[in-house]
Amino acid sequence: MGHVFAQIELSNPKQADLEPVKVKALVDTGALMLCIPEHIAVQLDLETESVREVSVADARTIKVPYVGPIKILYGKRFCYVGALVLGDEVLLGAVPMEDMDLVVNPAKRELTVDPSSPNIPHARVK
Repeated sequence: MGHVFAQIELSNPKQADLEPVKVKALVDTGALMLCIPEHIAVQLDLETESVREVSVADARTIKVPYVGPIKILYGKRFCYVGALVLGDEVLLGAVPMEDMDLVVNPAKRELTVDPSSPNIPHARVK
């Protein structure tokens, strides 16, 4: 299928005076979390809430900062999450995508709102 990228906006809801950061994020339905590079965590002045242990692609386990809260905006949809600080690019995982009710269109290689709920995000809670 190839890689899918999306333009998203990240901001610190605790500090409204800070400018949001617009980034190109790698969309990864196989990942759960939002991952951000350290320079974005610093730019948004995000607080380290804890340290998390994560398994990376080469099977190593590393400890990384968990920061937040962070607001993600994609089009007219948004959510609030925590983020893992690692890597050199933003990675948008399944948890924030589910929260905003977004889906990957593999034919067009793009992130879109769920066609079955185009006006407001839908959540399954049963």
